[in-house]
Amino acid sequence: MTFGVHVGHLASPQGELRRLWRFADASGFDWFSVSDHFQESPPRGGDLDCFESVSTMAALAAETKHLRVGCLVFCVNYRHPGVLAKALCTIDHLSGGRVECGIGAGWHEAEYKAFGIPFERIGTRQDQLEEAVQVLRLLFTQRIANFNGRYFQLNDARCNPKPLQKSLRIWVGGLGEKRTLRTAAKYADGWNAPYISPEEFRRKSQILDDWCLKEGRDPAKVLRTVNVGFYMGADERGAKRQAERMKAQWGASLEQRIGGFLVGTPRQAVDRIAEYKKTGAVRLNIGVRMPFDWDALRAYVEEVLPAFLPRKKAARKKTARRRR
Repeated sequence: MTFGVHVGHLASPQGELRRLWRFADASGFDWFSVSDHFQESPPRGGDLDCFESVSTMAALAAETKHLRVGCLVFCVNYRHPGVLAKALCTIDHLSGGRVECGIGAGWHEAEYKAFGIPFERIGTRQDQLEEAVQVLRLLFTQRIANFNGRYFQLNDARCNPKPLQKSLRIWVGGLGEKRTLRTAAKYADGWNAPYISPEEFRRKSQILDDWCLKEGRDPAKVLRTVNVGFYMGADERGAKRQAERMKAQWGASLEQRIGGFLVGTPRQAVDRIAEYKKTGAVRLNIGVRMPFDWDALRAYVEEVLPAFLPRKKAARKKTARRRR
């Protein structure tokens, strides 16, 4: 099992965001992802700062050395998949071959309406997602790409240069059992689940297995990762402070999400992560939001990651700590 950081809202000050990915790069994490929104999520009136994801990924790629760089997840309706493929290939070169692509059907209706983007019914957005994953794969791998879908078309399209890495992974994110998991089983390299409990992750993962078998694919070929909200405290006092932040940030929607959050002390976090590991999650990403609790993040690195990290990553973490 490996570990990542996911920024659930790209707020300001930008210097804090850059500090975070440098911290993650030096501390044993193997992944850093951003969210894809134009306004804050969850919605809180629309007035909070919110940086754009693709340009943020470019800066992240240029300023790190070890982290895989991604987005969990790009909204299929915000960019034509051809435009997205070109951007990701460019960032892959900037990073030296560390980019991965996460994509989903989108959900933020208020954001769609604010920017004049049609918010189609979920079935239509799922159809668009299924086509987009195919388009991305073609552009990442084929010298000349052709695709004739209902929503997207390619006509002798050339996406050059290709990614530096042999295979740029595509992740489908979301929890829909009838369409999202089927799309992941049929077309993706991996599935990412946002903010669900270990028990629910296990259940959804079994449904993904079933879809893989129906599609004639080995379930072991589809990787599974989970994002968990990070509200752990460095100690008991910090845990209480984090619990208050969690209530303030999520409000009425907290009850639906709390099963997928890390709360309490580092010892409790270790126990909770062990439950996700048993379900087959190959990576656990902590979802963080500004203002970052640096005491909690340092405690996570010092007290939680060593329970799971391979020795070589633990050694990199210790070296970085000595330098700080």
